[in-house]
Formats: sequence, C-alpha cells, structure tokens
Amino acid sequence: MTASTAIARPNRWDHPFDPTMRDRDLDWILSLEPFASIDPSRFSQSSPLIDIIRNDARVNRYETGDIIVREGDYGSSAFIVLRGNVRVIVTALPIGKLSDTKPKTVSLWKALRSSLKSYSIPEIRSVAKGKSSDSSPLSATSVREVDDRPRVFLQDIDAVLKGCESEPLGPGEIFGELAAITRSSSNYTVVADGPVVLLEMRWQGLRLLRRDPTFQTQLDRRYREASLKTQLRETPLFRFVPPENLDKISEVTQLRSYGDMEWFADYRDTKKLDVQERIKAEPLIIQEGAPANSLVVIRSGFARRSFQHGHGHRTISYLGRGQTYGLQELIHNVDAGIDESQILPYQESLRGIGFVDILLIPRQEFIEHALPFVRTEERTKPICKPRYDAQGPVVETNEDNSNQTSLEPALLEFLVDHRLMNGRQTMMIDTDRCTRCDDCVRACARTHEGNPRFVRNGPQFDRYQFTQACMHCIDPVCMIGCPTGAIARTTDSGAITINPETCIGCKVCAESCPYSNIVMVEIHDSRGRKLVDRESKLPILQATKCDLCQTSPTGPACQLACPHSALVRIDLSNPVELQEWIQRRAA
Repeated sequence: MTASTAIARPNRWDHPFDPTMRDRDLDWILSLEPFASIDPSRFSQSSPLIDIIRNDARVNRYETGDIIVREGDYGSSAFIVLRGNVRVIVTALPIGKLSDTKPKTVSLWKALRSSLKSYSIPEIRSVAKGKSSDSSPLSATSVREVDDRPRVFLQDIDAVLKGCESEPLGPGEIFGELAAITRSSSNYTVVADGPVVLLEMRWQGLRLLRRDPTFQTQLDRRYREASLKTQLRETPLFRFVPPENLDKISEVTQLRSYGDMEWFADYRDTKKLDVQERIKAEPLIIQEGAPANSLVVIRSGFARRSFQHGHGHRTISYLGRGQTYGLQELIHNVDAGIDESQILPYQESLRGIGFVDILLIPRQEFIEHALPFVRTEERTKPICKPRYDAQGPVVETNEDNSNQTSLEPALLEFLVDHRLMNGRQTMMIDTDRCTRCDDCVRACARTHEGNPRFVRNGPQFDRYQFTQACMHCIDPVCMIGCPTGAIARTTDSGAITINPETCIGCKVCAESCPYSNIVMVEIHDSRGRKLVDRESKLPILQATKCDLCQTSPTGPACQLACPHSALVRIDLSNPVELQEWIQRRAA
C-alpha cells in the first residue's frame, strides 16, 4: 500500500486576500460608497457581502506618485477609492517601462542541471500553509516600501504628467474593473495623487458584487466615462481622430453584449452539432441585408462574419477586440452620395461566438466625426459585386468582399468551430515534418520536474495538429470560476499560470477549459508520500497545465527541442500570422 500523509483539504477562502482584515475595517468599508448603497439581501448565504469583502478584498495605502496600475498590464483586481484621490492617465507615459514584474527566471546553468536531473517522485508540493499568493517581486529604479509592500513610484510626478491627458478619481470611484472582469490588459496607467487608501478587490469577489444592480450601473457608467474613449483611440481605425471628435462619438455609442460569458459550459455539447446548426444557435447581432445604420467595433470576445450560401452559411472571417464590421458598406454609401439606388445594406451577417461585447456607433456620427480622419490604408477595398442592394438580394456570388484574411474557408470554419482563434500561444505541429520522436514531450518533462504539461494530441486540420497544450487564451474562461485566484495572468506576458500554494483542487478550471488542457494530478510531499484529505482519506488533487516555461531563460522547451522545426507557438487570433506560417511551410 502506498504511503500517504493526511492533511486538511483546502477550501474556498482558506487564503483570504488580506489575512489581517479586522472587523472594524469591515465596518468602515461597508459604511462607505459604493458599499453603503449595495443591498446585502441580493447575495447568497454562502457568499454574503461581508464575507466577499472579508476574503476577496484588501486595503492598500499609496503615497504621492505611487503607480497603482500600469497601461498594458493584465488585470486581476479592481480598485475602489476609499480615501484620497488617484489620477488616471489615458495617454502613454513618456518614460518607457515603469517596472518589471516578470517572473524570476533561473540561470541557464541551473536550467541545464534541472533538465538533466532524474525525478522519481511526481508532483511534489509543500504542505506549508499561510503563504501569500501575492509574491511577485517588483524591481525598478524608483521603489519604496509602504506598509511592508513595494511600491514603484514616480519621483517627479508633476514633470512626468506634464502634457499627459488625465482625470482625477475620488472616494467611491472604481477603476481597473474592465481588465479584471474581461481578463484583459489595462488601457491606462493610474498613479496616487497624494496619500490615498484603496480597496483592492480581486476579480472573484468583483464577479459576485455585480449581482447588485446599483454596483453594475456604476461599472457601466465608469466604462463610458473612462474606458470607452481609450478603447476607441486604440482601435486602428480611430487612431487619428481628434479627442474632441471622440468625445462626440462616445456620447452616442451604444454598448451591447451577446451570448453567455460562461459560454464554455455548453461548448462541449454544441460542438457536437452540425456546423450549420451551430451557426444558427449563435446569437445574431446583425442580419445580412439589413440597413447599414451603424459601425460595429468589437469590444471583447469574438464574432463570426458569414454569408448565406445555399441552405447554410459560409464563414468569411472571425473578428476580435478592436476589429470592425460594416465599414465597407458605410464608405460605399458615402461615396454613392444621394443616389438611393446605389445605397447598400450590410453584405454579411454578424454573430456572436460564445460571448461578445460590441460598440455600436451610429452611421451619421461616424461619417461626420471619424471618417474624414480615416487614413487611406485603413479603408477596406470597395464592394465590387454586392450580394445585396437597395432592393434586396442580387445574383449570388461566392466572392469574399473582405481583405482581412486569405485563409482558406475550410480552415476558417475549423478554427471557429473549435474556438481555436481564442489562443494566443497555441501549440501547432506540422505532422508532415513531425517524426513522432517525442523530444518535445521529454523537454517539457525535464523542465517541469519530470512531469510533461501537455499531450501530443488534439484536433487536426489537414497536416496541422492543434495540440492539447494551454493556449494562454485571449479569453481564458478557466479563470472565471477559480474561487481563490490561484489561476491568473502574469502581468508582463499574459501567460496563464497556476499558483500551487493557493490551488485547492476544486477542478473548476479543468472543467471550465473548453480544450481539456488543464489536468488534475495527485500530489506528494518531498518524501514521495501521497497527500490525502484528513477526513475523507481521498487524494488531494491540484491543477497543472503548460506555463510557457515562464522561469526558463530559453522560453518554451517544447518548441526549442523540436529537431525538425515542426512545432510552433502561434497566435491564432491573428489570421495573418497563421497564413504567413502556412505559406512558409509550403515554400
């Protein structure tokens, strides 16, 4: 019989965000806005409002010039101003990278020694308790300690902010929520404008707070005031539009959501359906042939562009964050002038894939305030053979009126149907070059103490295999249900990693991952004894997955080890990058 060690099974909130949170702190927080206006009865008995704050929040102090959020960092927390003021800088700071939060890499010599070492005991874990999950060290030229926590700060804040567009936020205001909720990077930098006290709420608690309509309304208002203009500015189409014009556009822009943010729950069932049945089940945003009254900008998530072909639909492309729909039709109609016979409706349908947030910009405001500043290279090619005109359908054509991708239609359908366009670092193998030597698997095992973090298997299109390895998704739905915040993005690279100190083995991430790329494993102590639950005597499990070899100085070991250049890590959200790689294979 295998020896084992009995420990208490980890539970939700075993690792509070702030273990030192006191009852008087809670009373003070609940007396302030926005919590004073929240209805406690809207929360369940298992997750009451006071316990959400007690376990998923912490109070932080900052001094003048301290950097709270950096533009480009992946967020996992929202911040609520309790006392003092902060300044949101919506234009890029002219001082380069503010700090370095990259996970510490081991030396090349240590990595080599580790790769040569033989591991007889799999998945060793420390059973020590009480360690903080927030252990990423900061290193920068300007760092100080505030309440025993490192703070990167601007030494001459007035000089740095001179000429930068910014806005102040005071008590009761919230920021960082969009990056936390959508698991994306921040659009702005936030610094302390004097001594300030903030409540940092990790996104697990923020999700629960959104049950209160008053709090949700504040989030929507905050997005329109602070983030909408920033997102428009970062959309390539609007990069040269003057700020005063963006103000006018943002005032009339509508925010809409389609689909279920937890789309992964039904994905395994829906992907078994026929492709045309899946398309019909996707939420319809705009029907082809409808009047072209708005420009659509994808705020987050993905959408499918398709047109009616026979008795079904043919996919043209998929659209992600910052991409637009309807631009061709709007430009064509402007050029057509007042000739009603030349006015064209939307030429393709737009559907949500899983979950998508969109911005709807009315036609007239776009033409008046944005179109004059759209550069020639941003304009799409004209519609030469329309599928629809002012009177309705015309002679059917299979021509793709888009210039967004040259991927073959079957591959596009494959990527969308398998949701692979979600992957930022997808492992892709050219099976014509692969000799099945398994050097990639062995290299992964050597880098991870004898335990490979992927399986050389997965969906295949023609000669290309999309391997079962974490894709470090644009929309990492595995993070949605994690109760402790053990699974999170690194702030610099956006890689999804799992903290073994706070993983409680609940299986939520593994069950949420639509691609089956997270595995639950039995863990052992340093003497090789299996860790089991003290009460049930069942094995303690933890989640494992590819971490992109974050601590290795040479990057992903799998790709480096392939002797035939058959393996690549590729961003499938960018069809141009995929097409270029395929063309190099064919050359």
